[in-house]
Formats: sequence, C-alpha cells, structure tokens
Amino acid sequence: MKLSAILMTLFVGVLSLAANAQQTKLLTADKHNEYGLVYSLPTTALDIEVEVLHTVKKAGPYGKYAKKYLGISEVIDSNSEKWDVKSVRVTRRGVANLEEQYLMQFKAGVLVSICVAEDGKLLAVNSTAQVPSQTEIETVAMLPSSLDNNEYLQYVDEDFLVSQSSAKRAQMLAENIMEVRNAKIALSRGTAESMPTDGKQLELMLASLAHQEQTMTEAFVGTVQTETQVKKFTFTPSGDKNSDRQVLLRLSDFAGFVDADDYSGDPIYISVDVTRRGQMPVNEKGDEKKMPKDAVVYNIPGAAKVKLSTMTKTLFEQEMDFSQFGTKFGLNPSIFSAKKDPSYAIFDPITGALVEVGTVETEE
Repeated sequence: MKLSAILMTLFVGVLSLAANAQQTKLLTADKHNEYGLVYSLPTTALDIEVEVLHTVKKAGPYGKYAKKYLGISEVIDSNSEKWDVKSVRVTRRGVANLEEQYLMQFKAGVLVSICVAEDGKLLAVNSTAQVPSQTEIETVAMLPSSLDNNEYLQYVDEDFLVSQSSAKRAQMLAENIMEVRNAKIALSRGTAESMPTDGKQLELMLASLAHQEQTMTEAFVGTVQTETQVKKFTFTPSGDKNSDRQVLLRLSDFAGFVDADDYSGDPIYISVDVTRRGQMPVNEKGDEKKMPKDAVVYNIPGAAKVKLSTMTKTLFEQEMDFSQFGTKFGLNPSIFSAKKDPSYAIFDPITGALVEVGTVETEE
C-alpha cells in the first residue's frame, strides 16, 4: 500500500552492513516499528564522466632558425590551445524515489527482514544485497613548459645575453646544443677528459646533458603540453517522454568545460529515446495479472537508447534499462512470512527489477 508522509516517522531498528564502501541497512519487523517496514523504489539516473584532453602548444623564440641551424623543419610556429573529448563513460545509478515509498505490514511474531540502501531503496527481502561501487577516471596534470621561464637561458654564456641579434643568438644556442651532443658522445664512448667514477654517476651526467639538449632545442621547435580533465554530470531522464538532444555541457577551446548556456563553447548533446516500455505480466490466457493485495512492489523496467554527441560526432551510444520507463508489479507478502519454507527476493538497485526469488535455506 502507498505510504503517507507521516509513516516516515516510524522508528526502525537498523543494523549497518558494509557493502563495497557503501552502506546498506537490514530492517527487521518487530514491535518497535509496529511490524511495519518502509522501503522506496528507485529512479534510474545517469552518471556521466567526460574526459577531455587539453593540449597547449607554445612556439619557441628561435623557431624560424631551426631549419638553418639544426636541420629541423617541423616546428610549432604559433601558440595554440585546444580541448578535445578523449572518452565518455556513462553508468546508471538507482536513486530512491521519495514519491515511491511503500509499507510492508506484518503480524506480531513474524520474522521478516528487508535490506535497503542508505537512501531507503529496496535491495532484498529475507536476504542481504550490495550496492555496486563506482570507480573514477584518473586525471593527468599538465607539466610546465621549459618556455614558461626561458629555462634555456641557464645554459648560455654572457655573449648570448648581451647580443641584440636574434639570428646571432640562435647561432650561439645551436652551437651550445652541438657541444652538449658531443659531450654525450664522449661520455658514452669513455673518451671524455673527466670520466665519472661509477655507472650511477655516468647515468646522472648523461641525464643532465639530455635535459640541457632538450631544453635548448625546445627554444627552436617549441613545446607541446597535455593534461586530462574529467567532469562529472548527473542526468535523470523524465519517465513521461524522450529527452531529445538536450545540451549537457559545452567545451571551449579557451576555457575547457563551460556551462550549457555558455555559447563560447561547442555543445555536447544527450538524447534518451525510449525503445521499450515495461509491460505487466500476463497469465496463461494472455490476460494481465492482478497486483496481489498489500504486494511487495517492484519495477518492471523499460529501456532507452542513450546517446551523447557533438554536432558532428557520436561519443557514446548504448541501450539501457530504466525504472521510469517501466511499470510496477508485486509479490504476495505471505511468501516471505510463511512458517515453512519462507521465500527471499533480491532486487536490482538501479532499476528496482526483481532479480531473484527463492526459498530461504534453514539449518536443520
């Protein structure tokens, strides 16, 4: 039967159980709660994680001399910044629907328990169940560019610093790069005037020279820096109609993630199109079954195709089950309170569907 708001004040004895870093509650019908157990059915929400790749390109101050002095023709000739969608992950999550609360009422002395999630949605009767945990996409931070603080200046002499000619500076910097390369070759061959005393020292010296060479070379060819960022969104489709091509977020080449109403970014759309409505079960004659009196209510879910896209590209597309596109049916509560061979039931925490029903195993 439908539960009124006043019934939510009932005191319930609670035993907390660990379940994949989330908590569940085992509620037992007893005199403290007047043998009434309260539960909710879930609404299916979408948890959406959008991972983007942020790329920053910076031109070196001597890029136009790279071909002449280093023989390198492919260089970054201008600064630029870009954000691209790298991946999209969509997972479903059941959220207790406060408008779908029910009461299971039993007689004194009846041993029946229900397992509910922290928010009260039904997980099991006369059994325990778990709420699945979710992992997060890891982000990768952007490393600083050697051009941010002109690091290459640490490896030049006073003549370079006082020179007013960019061409002359480029020539001197290229000569420094060649000197570093020659030093690396001499160390590797064991012909350097001052050789290190052990292999570890040699490794450190070669690493230092490689860093110097890279830093000075980047003053010619430029740098490319990347990082990944992840933004989380929750979208709950309406059960009444399709959610057709709604703007979920926007992605700007200058600011990255921006709000859906910020037109500085390009839109990413979400569509949820119903593909199947949940149907009431039928008997052998094909007639719809009647809801049992005071039934333990559960969902018969429907399905919808979830699609995320840009203006030109599909990022994610998959059919999924949803509680709000379904209908409701129920189990006769007497099967759970039978003195001989009582039953148990397990329900899907995401859709509220009946997953399993069976007989409780009792010790002889």
